[in-house]
Amino acid sequence: MGKRVSPLATLLHITVLLASSSLLSLSQAAEPKDAFQDNFSIMWSEDHFKTSEDGQTWFLSLDKDTGCGFQTKQRYRFGWFSMKMKLVGGDSAGVVTAYYMCTENGAGPERDELDFEFLGNRTGQPYLIQTNIYKNGTGGREMRHMLWFDPTEDFHSYSILWNNHQIVFFVDRVPVRVFKNAEYSNNFFPNEKPMYLFSSIWNADDWATRGGLEKTDWKKAPFVSAYKDFSVDACQWEDPYPACVSTTTDNWWDQYAAWHLNDDQKLDFAWVQRNLVIYDYCKDSKRYPTLPEECSLSPWD
Repeated sequence: MGKRVSPLATLLHITVLLASSSLLSLSQAAEPKDAFQDNFSIMWSEDHFKTSEDGQTWFLSLDKDTGCGFQTKQRYRFGWFSMKMKLVGGDSAGVVTAYYMCTENGAGPERDELDFEFLGNRTGQPYLIQTNIYKNGTGGREMRHMLWFDPTEDFHSYSILWNNHQIVFFVDRVPVRVFKNAEYSNNFFPNEKPMYLFSSIWNADDWATRGGLEKTDWKKAPFVSAYKDFSVDACQWEDPYPACVSTTTDNWWDQYAAWHLNDDQKLDFAWVQRNLVIYDYCKDSKRYPTLPEECSLSPWD
């Protein structure tokens, strides 16, 4: 058994590492986008969408009739995408809040997709984060993590770095998942199609909490998730097909330093791997007797 580290020491460790992270300074070029209508459109149930009086915070709600969702007006190919979110508090079993990128505004059979899914739980039980990746309509690349904080008490940032070399999922600047581009012939890495960014809240009590054993308690509705400080520094897709890569220093997310985790990020990532991973498809030999080829790739390189 390894040495026990106190939660306070762990938190201080993360804080120090993040303060020195080069990604923090690089991504400051991505200014928050304040106006919802400048960046997003409501996908469904506009009456379940509200904003704060100053328009800077947005709220999606779910009741027994329907949920709600929004998407960016612009498509992107590669970049840095970040949103601050506060998740549904209290008894949220069966509720899923999704924050994701996708090539289509529906679950099309040929879609590429990068997912954050926040799986609600009974009161007092921790939220789980599920990430997944789709290429040409095929997924099955799930990972699940615990968090080191309560995501219902305050806003936290959830971010995706996407370039032609890696996809990294971040929580408060901490890398929790790294997916590398193998560049082999049957490559699963989604790097060809532009994606919109979406968020939604919906009922998934057939699978989300303890495999569907815990059902949504509609007496607790409406369930509300909150958003603010959307930030994007990315290549906007314009027809005809753009390269969306650069040899200049303008696009920091496409430079060599963004192709790999830096030393401080590796320390954070190692801590996450030791303490927070609940499920990793690359370690599920029952589900995958022959593991997908990308499972052989090192996230450290």
